[in-house]
Amino acid sequence: MITIYGIKNCDTMKKARAWLDAHKVEYRFHDYKTAGVDHNQLQRWCTELGWEVLLNRAGTTFRKLPDTDKQGLDAHKAMALMLAYPSVIKRPVLDLEKRLVVGFKPDLYDESVRSVQ
Repeated sequence: MITIYGIKNCDTMKKARAWLDAHKVEYRFHDYKTAGVDHNQLQRWCTELGWEVLLNRAGTTFRKLPDTDKQGLDAHKAMALMLAYPSVIKRPVLDLEKRLVVGFKPDLYDESVRSVQ
């Protein structure tokens, strides 16, 4: 089962979910702002993709953090931030079970989703 992770009201999430719906792709939606993100799952994502790919440094939540939280980032500190503030995780994260896709680009979704169907 495909799972898409993100935040319900995010514009990019709305585009990604609309794309999945238009292409009749069955998926489960996990809102990690309200439901959080599991430590083991986040660890798997970081191992597979790298924490640098997952941490959204351009977002409002990250920019509002104290400078001490943003300085000296490493895998451990980034994971702690993402667990404490799930809004700093880039979105969407599309979990295709054998592959993860971060962000939304229609061409990438077309290629990625087709490979699992």
